[in-house]
Amino acid sequence: MERNHDPDVPATRNQERLAFLLVTAVIFPLMAVLIVAGYGFLVWGWQMFFAGPPTG
Repeated sequence: MERNHDPDVPATRNQERLAFLLVTAVIFPLMAVLIVAGYGFLVWGWQMFFAGPPTG
């Protein structure tokens, strides 16, 4: 199968379906995990070096 890299030629349905599945099944979940983990790491670092453990 030859791939088209000409920007004037529209993508086929299969290419669009593959791109959609890649974005929804791989990229979005990975980004969500990385964002939550990054925020947790920032909070951990802030408490470790500046604020101390949370008190209630």
